[in-house]
Amino acid sequence: MRQILTKNHNGLLRYEIAPEITAFSPLRDAVLPIRVVQAHQVHGDRVAVVTSAGTTREELEGYDALVTDVPGVAIGARTADCIPVLMYDPVHKAVAAVHSGWKGTVVKIAAKTLAVMASKYGTQPKDILAVIGPGIGPDSFQVGPEVAEAFLAAGFPETWSRPDTDDGGTTCTDKTIVRLITDRGPRIPGSMSGGLHIDLPQAVRLTLIRAGVHDPNILISGIDTYTHPGFFSARREGPFCGRTVNTIMLNSHRQRF
Repeated sequence: MRQILTKNHNGLLRYEIAPEITAFSPLRDAVLPIRVVQAHQVHGDRVAVVTSAGTTREELEGYDALVTDVPGVAIGARTADCIPVLMYDPVHKAVAAVHSGWKGTVVKIAAKTLAVMASKYGTQPKDILAVIGPGIGPDSFQVGPEVAEAFLAAGFPETWSRPDTDDGGTTCTDKTIVRLITDRGPRIPGSMSGGLHIDLPQAVRLTLIRAGVHDPNILISGIDTYTHPGFFSARREGPFCGRTVNTIMLNSHRQRF
């Protein structure tokens, strides 16, 4: 898998997950090229099964993850610093779009989405291909002690050892120490320097791995929405800014997107 910023497709950050999949994160000035089913998200852990492209946000009140196995139905996760997770089951031909902010990450919404896919479609996590899209990065996600304590109480360690992989995706014996929660010293007012910081994308990665997703099958975008001007950031712009609609769709036979 890889991601490509295409300038000739209305400013889309596209994810090459599989030939039969369309997946992208639009930049702030981009126009969505297809209709995308979106939920009215509430930072919870409810997962909705979508069967129609005509499903409205009003029908999806209170959901933060969507799944479907219907070709031609695009589903999306709305974010502006929160972490989007797009998943594809190539065996049972099903997809998921997950909104995982810090609250959703604490309650492990990505793992709960996999459980719904297993129940509905027969998905096995080992088959999943996952993209963790643009979201707030560890240098920008400065938090209070209560947030760090919530992660620790939910079973997230301050650090964990992640197996390295070679360029072909094969797991190596070497380990990379990932710091999920760091204390960077005295907090400097008006900046992201100092204080407690959480690596939210890596916390989501750990959630997926613990749920059974193979680490080489997880792509992390690495884009920090707080520092990247091309993406919306509620922390930078305020809570009423726009939202990035991170989208995934199983293509139908007639589509050539």
